[in-house]
Amino acid sequence: MLVLGTGTSHGVPMIGCECRTCTSTDPRDTRSRASIVIETPEGHSVLVDTTPDLRSQALAHKVKRVDAIVYTHSHADHVMGLDEVRRYNMMQKSAIPAYGDERTLNDLRRIYTYIFEPAGQHGGGIPQVTLARVVGEFCIGSATFVPVPLMHGSRPILGYRIGSFAYLTDCSEIPEASWPLLRGVRMLVLDALRERPHPTHLSVGQALAIIERLAPERAYLTHMCHDLPHAATCARLPAGVELAYDGLALDIAL
Repeated sequence: MLVLGTGTSHGVPMIGCECRTCTSTDPRDTRSRASIVIETPEGHSVLVDTTPDLRSQALAHKVKRVDAIVYTHSHADHVMGLDEVRRYNMMQKSAIPAYGDERTLNDLRRIYTYIFEPAGQHGGGIPQVTLARVVGEFCIGSATFVPVPLMHGSRPILGYRIGSFAYLTDCSEIPEASWPLLRGVRMLVLDALRERPHPTHLSVGQALAIIERLAPERAYLTHMCHDLPHAATCARLPAGVELAYDGLALDIAL
């Protein structure tokens, strides 16, 4: 698994900000919008969310295939790079399936009318994407994706468990009914926006409480704003917990 982005909707550095994190020379303090890519045992490349930074992420981290897209939700920082997948259509000569909950798929149809209602559209290239509604676990190759319902403020969204790994971004709460889906997770990537509470994201303290309850072997925090400088924050986190960073590669058991 490769972490493509670990930042908030603003990204880090933020436009117009000259704080210590935004002006840092540590490359781990540069955070594009949150996304990961998972490679299945057969070599299928599964992209989780299509951020506005998808093109630069793909170039920086040499993502040469996208065989499927899995969406957590349809906020702009998670869907506004969908047009970039037309390059993969051209290279792979095939459409790409995209999985998401009903609200996310409806939002994609509305935002990207030219993709999903292409009658009369000519020139420029149109992404070839087929939408698949997530109603339960599904397989991509031999990897089983288990949707984990989360709350992002008042909005229900999805995290995903794949084998012993779970990716839970943009969440403020894990509903009680979702905890059994995470039992036995050994590696976790979890939302942690900042130290102070936020209405739609976990704080660092809230994320650490979840990590303590799940007790994974390793946990990485993601979707972080500029309030969390990488080195200084990692230095005070508990053993086995650290900030993720763009370009982090992890071996996960699928």
